[in-house]
Amino acid sequence: QLQLVESGGGLVQPGGSLRLSCAASESTLVYYIIGWFRQAPGKEREGVSCISFSGGNTIYADSVKGRFTISRDSAKNTVYLQMDSLKPEDTAVYYCAAEYGLTVRSMCVEKNMDYWGRGALVTVSS
Repeated sequence: QLQLVESGGGLVQPGGSLRLSCAASESTLVYYIIGWFRQAPGKEREGVSCISFSGGNTIYADSVKGRFTISRDSAKNTVYLQMDSLKPEDTAVYYCAAEYGLTVRSMCVEKNMDYWGRGALVTVSS
């Protein structure tokens, strides 16, 4: 079973930056699509961004375009989410998840993800 571990969450002021990491237990993620999801208090879980490890193509939610950047490091078997210009509404528990796939054509869908990390809390507040 694939294991995913998020790290890098914490408290940051509005306008600040934070980088989340998602480390995978398998030796390669080339056969997976990795997605970042978030769930804010009292709200449903939503897709933030996803990336295919094979081709590196990416998708972003409109709410984070221009502020967040998803990337991969094949050598470290890790996916990152660089979050800049953070807003209070970005406060949420962020999860990374994986599904089998080679190409990202649309935002990852929660019900299609096969493996999930435990989540990392990001709090944007003064």
